Amino acid sequence: MSVEYKISFPHMGNYYIPIATFVKNTLNAKICLPPKITKKTLELGTKHSPDFVCVPFKYNLGNYIEALENGANVLIQAGGGCRFGYYSEVQEEILRNLGYNFKFFNITSRTFKPLLYYKMFKEINPMLTIKNFLYSFYLIYKQIAVLDKFEDYIRENIGFQINDGDFKRLEKKFHDELITIEKIKDLKSISIKYTKLLKEVPINKPNDCLRVGIVGEIYVLMEPFSSCFLEEELAKKGIEVKRYINISYLLFSKEHKKTNTLKLAKPYLQYNIGADGVDSVAHSKVLAKKGFDGIIHIKPFGCTPEINCMPILEKISEDYKIPILYFSFDSQTSETGVKTRLEAFHDMLLMRKEKNKKWKELT
Repeated sequence: MSVEYKISFPHMGNYYIPIATFVKNTLNAKICLPPKITKKTLELGTKHSPDFVCVPFKYNLGNYIEALENGANVLIQAGGGCRFGYYSEVQEEILRNLGYNFKFFNITSRTFKPLLYYKMFKEINPMLTIKNFLYSFYLIYKQIAVLDKFEDYIRENIGFQINDGDFKRLEKKFHDELITIEKIKDLKSISIKYTKLLKEVPINKPNDCLRVGIVGEIYVLMEPFSSCFLEEELAKKGIEVKRYINISYLLFSKEHKKTNTLKLAKPYLQYNIGADGVDSVAHSKVLAKKGFDGIIHIKPFGCTPEINCMPILEKISEDYKIPILYFSFDSQTSETGVKTRLEAFHDMLLMRKEKNKKWKELT
């Protein structure tokens, strides 16, 4: 008797949309998304995780448990670059010890290996052709680019919308249409439509608004729940937010090559310090040179590459006279504490900007 496959994968921001598109177009199976991340997700993951594992592990494990409870029987894990590359085996063992029965596909790798992934996916869908697989990958490549461009614009302008909720309402409609596409031509029409609608949202953005860049570890950068919705909190204060790290940058950008990021990070770094550490240094330097008012560095508690780069960021802060605020997130992080520190940071940036403005007037 044939088994009906129900496939699931962890959340990370809105990237469930291109992943769901890829799974739907290649595996011809039902997608069983876990619920949006909540405190329950984190509590489930924390309960069954090793004590000192970093928080992305806990979120992923909580996602898996919720998906399995909702009927999923195939789980996909992806990632790599640090200890995260070893997590899938541990997560699988924990879930099996909890009594769940499922297939587990680990596509964790430092490099993209399309033929290997094609063989994995063909186990579920024997009718899958290499042509269809590669077309589907190209489709999500373009889909990710459209998604990231859309979200970059919102990130930089949502703090200045005239009517509260305009951007969020448009984003919801955009996501609902984006997840339904099956062909490149459909994506093009959606991209044109929503780019136009995005630019029509009325904003009142001053030329001298506060600008803050965010750097750090990939998961807490891209999953808003894990950073206590830090970007939204900044936007509420009328701050333009800049973040370089997204999937388009990580997978497809020439700037992400080690030689290029190390070149940008000089003279502060000569060697790769692992995961996103070099990017954190390079982008902090770029943000400082562009005259941003402040930088926020975020990481999971205990993230070694990001801990390694923190003394270097302090040197950048000293050299360019730019304030840097540091956050470490774990299952015990207080959302109230994050908001309080952001409020103080915002007040300090305003005072510095006003002081610099008066100084320029006097000179």
